Amino acid sequence: MQDRLQALKEEALLKIQQANELKELQEIKVSYLGKKGPITEVLKGMGKLSPEERPVIGAYANEVRDAITAALDAKIRQLEQAAIEEKLNKEAIDVTLPGRPVRKGNSHPLTAVIEEIEDLFLTMGFTVAEGPEVETDYYNFEALNLPKGHPARDMQDSFFITEDILLRTQTSPVQARTMEKHHGRGPVKIISPGKVYRRDDDDATHSHQFMQIEGLVVDENVRLSDLKGVLETFAKKMFGEDRKIRLRPSFFPFTEPSVEMDISCFKCGGKGCSICKHTGWIEILGAGMVHPNVLEMAGFDSKKYTGFAFGMGPERIAMLKYGIDDIRHFYTNDLRFLKQFKKA
Repeated sequence: MQDRLQALKEEALLKIQQANELKELQEIKVSYLGKKGPITEVLKGMGKLSPEERPVIGAYANEVRDAITAALDAKIRQLEQAAIEEKLNKEAIDVTLPGRPVRKGNSHPLTAVIEEIEDLFLTMGFTVAEGPEVETDYYNFEALNLPKGHPARDMQDSFFITEDILLRTQTSPVQARTMEKHHGRGPVKIISPGKVYRRDDDDATHSHQFMQIEGLVVDENVRLSDLKGVLETFAKKMFGEDRKIRLRPSFFPFTEPSVEMDISCFKCGGKGCSICKHTGWIEILGAGMVHPNVLEMAGFDSKKYTGFAFGMGPERIAMLKYGIDDIRHFYTNDLRFLKQFKKA
């Protein structure tokens, strides 16, 4: 029986040495060390041996099993290491090859204009304020001198979620909320950029969702001439130092008096062209002195405090600044359009 075990050992070790795949080693293991393998059969026949032979044959059988197991483990490690080295050789990286360039992104033209406007007003002492896009009827209308039933509400068809909740139609609610937080004490000096929503048909110059930037200054002795100075500085910085502005009377429920601001056409210098519709002027924004009712509802004493507010559309500013003829270009994510504004 010992000779039989020796022969099985030599046979198994030879097959292990000749194996070239992990699958072959697994088959050898099952074949020799499995429950139905020859070594197990030998051990099952030990009952026929004499008491003196059993411990000798048992010990030798364990030696054979250990030798085969050790040879299998060593061969498995050898094949696994060879597989790793082969894979590394196949996937070797030539570090001398030139790297692949990483294309850098750039700011969306609308984002770039908004950031430029923000930087400009920050240099004039303004701070940037934000507010919720889902707004209450009170802050979107009533706090801005637009009570329920006011005819001016028809000017802005709105996306109502409930009877009292809607998507804001302007960023002016941020002004009302900011004034409330000051508890009737000035100064207040903010701009509030953000998305607004109105029920409008999308075309080359209109969108149901667009951006607004509104500004607010509230303090003692604030005058219309202060508003004009701020707007003139804005126009010159955005469109050129030779720009002139003019203020025309207008109407907004939350300002009194109210004005529309035009700038002299930067294309023709005021001579008349297609951009300014041959008038020499381009309408840019609306503004005015904050209505006393708005100040009072926000907790300010309108006899002590005055203020001015203005609102502009960054899309219109960007369209004029870059010569863009369709507002929908800002929102279609067309790379052909966006690549035109890539910075060097």
